[in-house]
Amino acid sequence: MKFSELVEIWKNTNLEFSEIILAQDMIDTGRDPEKVKKQLGKLLEVMLEEAEKNFGKKFETLTGLTGENAHKLASAKPRMMSEFNYVATVVALSMGESNASMGRIVACPTAGSCGVVPGVAYALWKVKNTEFDELLKAYIVASGIGNVVAKKATLSGAAGGCQAEIGTATAMASGLLTYYFSKDAIKVGHAAALALKALMGLVCDPVGGFVEVPCVKRNANAVNVAIASAEMALAGIESVIPFDEVVEAMYEVGKSLPESLRETGLGGIAATKTAREIVERLRENWNGKE
Repeated sequence: MKFSELVEIWKNTNLEFSEIILAQDMIDTGRDPEKVKKQLGKLLEVMLEEAEKNFGKKFETLTGLTGENAHKLASAKPRMMSEFNYVATVVALSMGESNASMGRIVACPTAGSCGVVPGVAYALWKVKNTEFDELLKAYIVASGIGNVVAKKATLSGAAGGCQAEIGTATAMASGLLTYYFSKDAIKVGHAAALALKALMGLVCDPVGGFVEVPCVKRNANAVNVAIASAEMALAGIESVIPFDEVVEAMYEVGKSLPESLRETGLGGIAATKTAREIVERLRENWNGKE
């Protein structure tokens, strides 16, 4: 089902948008909405637990290319960011580096984009003292946004570039924030569209094929795109292009990307001189340990 069709149902009923998303999932899959809600609640709990435990922590990653970014930012005093953005950004880095060190994460929607939604969710919980049940409703809406993309396009970096992964995560996070503050499905759609458009065309170019560079820091940048998109939508700024059409456009862009820019580690920054030197150095180090 299109996102616009879900919005039409919301406009013509007294149901919360989160309830409509659960009901549509039941129609599509036959799953009990209460069981799905409980499962999503467990995932949200994991997000918050891991964000709390790993906030600003140092990690030992496979390549050593990341692992201290979250710690550096958490140890620094923010000069421009609000507390909300700052906390969300630290969490985004923490989750990305936890993933790179085989930590427990929620792929939301993918492992490479695992920091964006937890970033805004934890910031709401910690900075805004959000009640869990209200946060869960917003997370359900975020999952609905991700489901639309999964069905109408792709969530795979190998199929659609990083726009399909971090782009979708950013749309989900922006929708989560917008729903929490407004309960307005129309504004949620605009927020998701604004966020996904901002990252349209983003390529997947991991150095050495590892989900570290540039993936970890992209999560941190993306969480701020999500917040900005939500603020715009909440202020009444609309996306000229509807979310469903933005998703379709993203899919077409993804299919047009060459293989070198779709998770192969052969193009983009992965093909730079410095990246090639890093990969060669890692290869030599690992061969020396054999």
